[in-house]
Amino acid sequence: MIPIFYTSLFVYTAAPNYSFMRNATAAKPVSYYDYIVIGGGTAGCPLAASLSQNASVLLLERGDSPYGNPNITNSGSFSAELADLSPTSPSQRFISEDGVVSTRARVLGGGTCINAGFYTRAEPYYAREAGWDGRLVNESYQWVEKKVVFRPPMQRWQSALRDGLVEVGVLPYNGFTYDHLYGTKIGGTIIDQNSQRHTAADLLEYANPSGLTVLLHASVHKILFRNKGKARPVAHGVVFRDATDAEHIAYLRNGPKNEIIVSAGALGSPQLLMLSGVGPADHLKAHNITVVLDQPLVGQGMSDNPMNAIFVPSPVPVEVSLLQVVGITQFGSYIEGASGVNFAGGSPSPRPYRGGFIFEKIIGPVSTGHLELRTRNPNDTPSVTFNYFKEPEDLQRCVQGISTIEKIIESKSFSKFKYDNMSVETLLNMTASMPLNLLPKHSNTSTSLEQFCRDTVMTIWHYHGGCQVGKVVDHDYKVLGVDALRVVDGSTFYYSPGTNPQATVMMLGRYVNLTTSKYVHGSQDTE
Repeated sequence: MIPIFYTSLFVYTAAPNYSFMRNATAAKPVSYYDYIVIGGGTAGCPLAASLSQNASVLLLERGDSPYGNPNITNSGSFSAELADLSPTSPSQRFISEDGVVSTRARVLGGGTCINAGFYTRAEPYYAREAGWDGRLVNESYQWVEKKVVFRPPMQRWQSALRDGLVEVGVLPYNGFTYDHLYGTKIGGTIIDQNSQRHTAADLLEYANPSGLTVLLHASVHKILFRNKGKARPVAHGVVFRDATDAEHIAYLRNGPKNEIIVSAGALGSPQLLMLSGVGPADHLKAHNITVVLDQPLVGQGMSDNPMNAIFVPSPVPVEVSLLQVVGITQFGSYIEGASGVNFAGGSPSPRPYRGGFIFEKIIGPVSTGHLELRTRNPNDTPSVTFNYFKEPEDLQRCVQGISTIEKIIESKSFSKFKYDNMSVETLLNMTASMPLNLLPKHSNTSTSLEQFCRDTVMTIWHYHGGCQVGKVVDHDYKVLGVDALRVVDGSTFYYSPGTNPQATVMMLGRYVNLTTSKYVHGSQDTE
């Protein structure tokens, strides 16, 4: 583990001294590797670390290092991090075509650097349906947990939320566990006891330093394919630009198992495939992109789990706490909460909040949308439509979730954190009046929970899809119709794993290496 140093004033975690990490401006114009991983995020970091044990690996990250940025490392700066709209911010804001304000990561470590930290494994049936090997899945989760996962401190507000969930019948109480179980539980967190955030970038500590090169501020513009003498296109290199806009090319070395692996996230991965000529032919031609493979399913099946919250002002001070407790209901809603910070997606603010947000996120979801290019610049967020609540099943789950939150707010367990003279209807109206999104407001938000769900929909940043298994990639995550190219990240999912997906995305980065390493360069030992 990273050493922790103590002084009389504060505690801080030392940043690892990664000898293999450098700015892309230091890269050679042309270079060669066994593997090229595009995207140093939640999946890309564990994947690159694992592959580096037995091969030469290039990891390309468009953002900066998380180390030394207090908005990332200090969990109390969660709101300030999301409010940073600068061009180099680790959090790149965008607005979906639905009118919901969201963000995508732009930093080594990806979404683990800007999320609320909650760590919980996927449902047992999720792994079975994905066709994963259960033993290797468990090994991969444990590999992640050893390095970056902790037990949360559970102070007064989070304890009241836990007790309120149990009081209103979200049972049984399962205590502290990483497992996905119906009822109420305390989950893991990537935030340690000193309020310091750990991220997927920390998993690079597992890397073989001589086998890995990490380039920061390296924006990949295109995957290169060759067709000559081949039955179908073969990925063999990437074009990337550094912070000065200088162009570099990295090629795969000759080798039957050498690959380019795209781990750029649910927005970035389908976007990059399209920019490289793999996608719907008509759409690519409209952007003057040469078609390598007409693949109409790239960018389809985009989903985002809608989040709806009720803000509850507190008559007493509350701790700053991100997600620590979850209620896993039988009707398909997950109930969580955060105190002392602004969790309202549309208006991130660095100022502390005296109170907390109790929110619900639905499973799935059933509703889906699509992604399209806006421009040929990979740094521009593509156009994405999620179609929140298009399917009635999703809306009904939200209504049941908000109804359960109302009961928690009125429970005896939560009473000390609620003003006696504030009715639930008042709290609904107060929440609905916040600038949560860009959608029009309606006058009946507090009397119709269906309207409240529609009007106050936000994101919890669990969007996924666009390169789904069986449609764009096979069950080994190899892109269909081309060779030497995989996609490994949340873009391959049909629905979000567990209550919060980061555990499974980090696990997947490790797992894919374990399932392929017996065929690639011989060994599975990475520790």
